[in-house]
Amino acid sequence: MVENSKPVVALLAAPETSPSVLYGLYDVLYSVGAVYPDMTCGEPGPEALDVRIVAAEAAPFHCLGSVAVEPHAAIGTIERADVVVVCDMYTPIHQPISGKYPREIAWLRRMHAGGALIASVCSGSLVLAEAGLLDGHEAAAHWAYGDLFRRCYPAVTMREDSILCLSAESAGIVTAGGVTAWHDLALYLIARLCGRQQAVLTSKVFLLSGHEDGQLPFKAMNRRIDTSDAVIGECQSWIAENYRADNPVRRMAERSGLNPRTFARRFRAATGYQPIDYVQALRIEEAKQMLETEDLGLDEIAGEVGYGDPASFRRLFKRRAGLTPAAYRRKFRGIAMIGAA
Repeated sequence: MVENSKPVVALLAAPETSPSVLYGLYDVLYSVGAVYPDMTCGEPGPEALDVRIVAAEAAPFHCLGSVAVEPHAAIGTIERADVVVVCDMYTPIHQPISGKYPREIAWLRRMHAGGALIASVCSGSLVLAEAGLLDGHEAAAHWAYGDLFRRCYPAVTMREDSILCLSAESAGIVTAGGVTAWHDLALYLIARLCGRQQAVLTSKVFLLSGHEDGQLPFKAMNRRIDTSDAVIGECQSWIAENYRADNPVRRMAERSGLNPRTFARRFRAATGYQPIDYVQALRIEEAKQMLETEDLGLDEIAGEVGYGDPASFRRLFKRRAGLTPAAYRRKFRGIAMIGAA
């Protein structure tokens, strides 16, 4: 890589990378210092960052959606960078990536040892976890990978509520949540490398703003029916249709024919939830759909999903969704109604 005085940012991509993350980051970071003067004065300024797309090999390849990627360099030719961003590396939510990126992982370890800040977006955090760089730290990733982190990387504390996790910043690690959390990561990197004013100016050019509410409002319940434990799978199917029922956990245990302690142990092993947490999550998901699409009052919705005490429903909703029911309705109702007559 040609030496220069600009901070060097390497964007690590692979065939499993989303083009929106890769090219969104590249477009925004490459523009820093140049586009705002052009937009306001008619003359572009000098680019403030040296941004490079890198991959295991320098040969062109296609990422998700068959979008072409032409890396600027292979990782083996890069010995130094100020920042390395692992773009998202899609994998199904229950499929570990063990053994999948050996060259990338070895390079990331070298770059981290050499002083580079290592960042990730969405499922890119799985690569950092596989590299051992997240052990003993909190990390953000897309909320859908929470179960995979708990199962495969118990040394990592997965923050499903976090958009941009900076708790490991002093260790040279920054992780961002779901796919569009790259917006927040980009502004953070610009502020860190070029100053806060450049981050503000860039946000004005691209209309970028942070996800101040975190990831919880966007999080949805994993409703996958367990097929390895037929008894628990049948209980999951039953509660999906009977979540309003009184004493739902007791009734599921009775249907299973197991004693309550054995039922709770097997239910958690199969679903990742304690039985009562599963019921609560299911009820809150149903309430979210009503808030998004129906005009029922909040007390009515509480009753519809099985809560006779509206105050308890509001507290539980806020804890699980990160917003009050009223705030959640304001956030998503407009989106749900787009295109409605």
